Amino acid sequence: MNYSTDFPSLQHSVSPEEWQTRVELAACYRLMDQFGMTDLIYNHITARIPGTDHLLINLYGLLYKEITASSLVKIDASGQIISQPDTDYGINKSGYVIHGCIHEARADVRCVIHTHTRAGMAVASMQCGLLPMTQTSIRFVGHIGYHDFEGPAIDLAERVRLVQDLGPHDAMILRNHGLLTCGATIQQAFNTMYQLEMSCRAQVDAMAARTELTMPSPDVLAHTAHLYQPGTRRPYGVLEWPAMIRLLQAEGKHSGYPPYDI
Repeated sequence: MNYSTDFPSLQHSVSPEEWQTRVELAACYRLMDQFGMTDLIYNHITARIPGTDHLLINLYGLLYKEITASSLVKIDASGQIISQPDTDYGINKSGYVIHGCIHEARADVRCVIHTHTRAGMAVASMQCGLLPMTQTSIRFVGHIGYHDFEGPAIDLAERVRLVQDLGPHDAMILRNHGLLTCGATIQQAFNTMYQLEMSCRAQVDAMAARTELTMPSPDVLAHTAHLYQPGTRRPYGVLEWPAMIRLLQAEGKHSGYPPYDI
């Protein structure tokens, strides 16, 4: 079996727009690993290549910290592979069952992130869902969907319900499963996932303390949630992203893994 991860660079074999998307998406994978939002070789982040209906997704078998711009697979929304590296690794069907339908239904979405983190799975299993108990979690008041668990996401019929339950939102809790975010840019989707994950971690910690929790008034919740919507004050991800890239570059010098941008 060919499980080598020494992939030749595609920088001069694809359009500048595709290459930039590849680099940004590979960086997003590395950041998810950096902040502890991975599940071995599982889960996916997808991004649409500008001007096309094609998506980029990870090879099924690589750690997030191994992913490079040139290792990403190009697929269509139905999951058919357009191009991939010379390897026996393929893609995970759940990746396009969950991601493909959102890309097809939401023209405003360029990137979709799905996770199985410890805190995310914990909150996804709570009847109360995400509580508006911190400034971070209040961002999602009235702006998050919930999708009931239907088993592993391999049934194409589930796509309709996934899209319906997400609605116009950029975040969704997949009950008994995990978290999902999307955005108009890769940077925005990452920022939203980071904030959703931090909200879940804070909720799990606070509930574990077994003390009464306080919640702001409905007026404060509505006002705060509005102020944290993308575009209200500034686009999410724009200010943070250069700092995140500097972090990756500094960490990459000692990681032993190939740079993400090759």
